[in-house]
Amino acid sequence: MLIHVDIAGQRLTLSDAAGAELMSCTVSTGAAGVGTKEGSGKTPTGRFAVCSKHGENAPQNTVFRGRVPVGTWPALGGEDAILARILCLDGLEAANANTRARYIYIHGTADTAQLGHPVSHGCIRVSPEDAVRLFELCPLGTEVRID
Repeated sequence: MLIHVDIAGQRLTLSDAAGAELMSCTVSTGAAGVGTKEGSGKTPTGRFAVCSKHGENAPQNTVFRGRVPVGTWPALGGEDAILARILCLDGLEAANANTRARYIYIHGTADTAQLGHPVSHGCIRVSPEDAVRLFELCPLGTEVRID
């Protein structure tokens, strides 16, 4: 499996080992652009792996803080809430090795109107529905390429 995030196109594509597309969706990447500096709000590029997954069987409108479910949206969290599911990323290259420590995720967002535009704080945001589907299709260790 391979998750490819195309920053210029603001698209995520999931392909199987043979290269067949399993899903594609609109994303939102970092408003500050691309980069790996701690606290920059930039989306890192390169090769990654899904190192942990959070939210299995949680309702789609579950809000997460610190990767822990704390309630539901809209009762908790604003437009910037992390919703539905979280796929944590581990950088596989020297330049992006700090990705896990930066808490860079692929996760659901309440701000679906902004999908297709770079407005995140460095994470890859997807719709809650797409977060659930991606979570179900991707095992731990799934390769991720962001460029």
